[in-house]
Amino acid sequence: MQSHEIDYRIIGEDIQIVEIELDPNETVIAEAGSMLFMEDGIQFETRMGDGTNANQSVLGKIFQAGSRLLTGESLFMTHFTNRGYGKRKVAFAAPYPGTVMPINLAHLQGNTLIVQKDGFLCAAMGTKLNIHFNQRLGSGLFGGEGFILQKLTGDGLAFVHAGGVVIERQLNNETLRVDTGCVVAFEPSVNFSVQRAGNLKSMIFGGEGLFLATLQGTGRVWIQSMPISKLVDRLSMHGPQSTKESGSVLGGLGNLFE
Repeated sequence: MQSHEIDYRIIGEDIQIVEIELDPNETVIAEAGSMLFMEDGIQFETRMGDGTNANQSVLGKIFQAGSRLLTGESLFMTHFTNRGYGKRKVAFAAPYPGTVMPINLAHLQGNTLIVQKDGFLCAAMGTKLNIHFNQRLGSGLFGGEGFILQKLTGDGLAFVHAGGVVIERQLNNETLRVDTGCVVAFEPSVNFSVQRAGNLKSMIFGGEGLFLATLQGTGRVWIQSMPISKLVDRLSMHGPQSTKESGSVLGGLGNLFE
């Protein structure tokens, strides 16, 4: 199914939204609950699946929708269609502060992008969403992204959300080691795994965690500076429970033995 050709603009700096302009009968699909506003003439419908296979059986739709639950997303997706006579706009906001990345899937290897499980925001109708299983056991246990990622396939625009600032890197038969959880997306030609972060001393006292994500191969990768997991950990240090830890005789070193 050929993707709809949609126009867009990114609004904001630190906390961004994407505003999409739809021609009559054009559709954009989005995660449930991500819509910020929509103009008169836009109609929305909640469906199971991304709508790329109109002849799919009911059982197939249930299986596809159920697979989304494995990634922690909603069972349903929302389809926004312009039923008016002129151009109409609809906007989407991410669930936490960060950057919205517009990515043209037609420019990627295999027209495919592998995305962290909570990274997808919205896409042009015709984009197919599937789950992607990480085949490496260590990646699933320690990599931050887990065993199950999202796979976006199509020839149109998709919008991915990341925390903080986003860096795009082009690997040419190279290896890049990244803090676990900071990998937003990568092309399928790039291998993702997790490796131990140096020797035992470095792992315990280096401050970089016990493991690092390793990206190898040729293709593009996208890295975020502040994943939601790291943001939550940092905020919790200043929450009402943080005073309990400060009372330890060992102070911060007491955390090593918890």
